[in-house]
Formats: sequence, structure tokens, C-alpha cells
Amino acid sequence: MKIELTGRRALVTGSTAGIGFAIAEGLALAGASVVINGRGEERVSSALQALRSRNPDGDFSGVAADLSTAEGSAKLTGLVQDTDILINNLGTAHLNGFFEQQDSEWLDLFQLNVMSGVRTARYYLPAMMNRGWGRVVFISSESAIMIPSEMIDYGMTKTAQLAISRGLAELAGGTGVTVNAVLPGPTRSEILSNWMKVTAEEQGTTQEEAEQAFLKKMRPTTLIKRFTTTEEIANMVVYVCSEQAAGTTGAALRVDGGVVRALF
Repeated sequence: MKIELTGRRALVTGSTAGIGFAIAEGLALAGASVVINGRGEERVSSALQALRSRNPDGDFSGVAADLSTAEGSAKLTGLVQDTDILINNLGTAHLNGFFEQQDSEWLDLFQLNVMSGVRTARYYLPAMMNRGWGRVVFISSESAIMIPSEMIDYGMTKTAQLAISRGLAELAGGTGVTVNAVLPGPTRSEILSNWMKVTAEEQGTTQEEAEQAFLKKMRPTTLIKRFTTTEEIANMVVYVCSEQAAGTTGAALRVDGGVVRALF
């Protein structure tokens, strides 16, 4: 299978590192021109430099904007007025105690993980539907299905993304636009890798040993017995954005290493 996205423009939110960075690179390798996004100019500039160094033939640009706010989202859409492919990757997670959390923490995470994607989809989807082609992908998580007790707020936001992506797929039905969600499991992304590095240092072990301990305790149902790579997540996303995936919409596609013990 040869995926060809030449002539398509893609926007990947939260893409200065980790899964978003890998998705941006994967889409560019398939021929798409790619706009990356991060909160600060320094991070965006650094990511652009890395992407261009690794992919000299790629077409990359970037926008620094905080999409957790309506103002930041308006800045993005003002600078990037149209796109064929929208990857709502922006998100974060924090270990926390449910009984200690304040309302403001729940609302802040909802703005970042959920409303950022709502705003971008609300802006870009109508033009895709009018043209008769488009791809929207929400990067959710296996935590949307298996809510972690140590991050209930995070699980809630990831479940919300599944509801939004399915609803938008229904809304765009018959227009040539597909909307899907991709659900990574434990991944060697920036956030989780940093957690594992700190844990390894505290325990005097290697990062790989820390990852194995995490899986054994927190995700014992994993079938691949390791963290996935960001490239493995990106591969699914690039496929979902392809012409070959035109028959896949309204789906929740797991790249979780078999963590979720369910057939459907």
C-alpha cells in the first residue's frame, strides 16, 4: 500500500514533540504540507528545525498559539484559514487525587483536551464538507475506555473526544469527510517518557525497567509487553487520513498494544 497525500494540507495541534511530532512527520513523508502547533514560539521553532532537518523535502510551517483558550484558537484559525486534514492531538495528563482536585483543575483540563478540538473542528469542518473531502482525527486514549483511578479527569476528557468524533462523523455523513478517533495505549511520548525517567532515577533503575514495572502494575493486560512508539501511533493516523481509508469513519481505532480486553 502506498499512501499518497501530495497536494493535501494538514494541521496537527500540539505537535512540537511526542505523538503529534511523529504524526506531522508521517503526514509529510506521505506528501502533505504540514502546519504544526505549540503553545510557545521557542518550542514551535525548535520542532520546525528538527522536522526540516530530518525531512529536507518536507513542507512545514508552524503557529504558536494556546488552543486551550478561545483567543488562542482564533489566532490559529486566523493564520491557518483552511486545511484538508485536521489532527486534534493537543492534550495533557496529570497524576492526581480525585478528592483533592479543585473545580478549576477539571475545567482547565477540559478546555485543553476537549474544547481545543471542538473549536478547530467547528471552524475547519464546514469547508471540508463543502469541498467533499476531508479528514478529522482525534487522538484519544485507551483511558477513554479504561478510566484510570489516578487520572479520572483525563479519562473523562478522552471519553468526551470519542463522543465528539462519533457525533461529527454522523454530522459529516455522505459528504466525503471522515472523522475518527485513534486510541493510543502507554506510549513513549514526551509526557509519559518524562514520568518514566523520573521514576527510574528515583528508584535507581533504567527507564526500560521503569516502563516494565508500570505495565505490570498499571496495564497488566498489555499484549505487546512494552510501550508503543510514537511512530506506531502515527502510522495509524496517516492511514486514516489516506484515500485508502475512505470507508472508515465514526470509528474508535485502538493502537493500545492490546491493553483493552474487548473485541469491540
